[in-house]
Amino acid sequence: MDSSEPIAPSEPIDPDIDLSVPAQRRELVDGQAPVLAAVAVGGALGAAARYGASLLWPTAAGAFPLTTLLVNVTGCAVIGVFMVLITDVWAAHRLVRPFFGTGVLGGFTTFSTYAVDVQHLIGSAEAGTGLAHLAATVIAALAAVWCSASLTRRLISRRQK
Repeated sequence: MDSSEPIAPSEPIDPDIDLSVPAQRRELVDGQAPVLAAVAVGGALGAAARYGASLLWPTAAGAFPLTTLLVNVTGCAVIGVFMVLITDVWAAHRLVRPFFGTGVLGGFTTFSTYAVDVQHLIGSAEAGTGLAHLAATVIAALAAVWCSASLTRRLISRRQK
């Protein structure tokens, strides 16, 4: 067997979809392409907003990364409000959640930068600051989601009375 020839899998990668069938190819494109586009556009907007925040409030080397913390906590608070609104109040279009929840807020919150910040702080003899950031972000982000969702539900129930 020539090593340049691809080896055909014994089973399809997704047994529910046979891409050799035109109708199933069309179904895949029609169903997933708009979702992927919504996530991509939202992600670009969220990442641009996060980058803007880092330009407005830069963090000095070795300092506590307050901007990263505030961006993550703000994004988590917004996701708490958003999820309550789209599950309890509005019948949102099918692309709203992927666009805003996954795309915008996923691009805005920066847990990868959070992990890199912690790694750099610990690696540069700022272990205390790194561990404080590690703990503060997790606690504050979880509290932000819970508090914002609870407050939103409370406000909605008062308004409906």
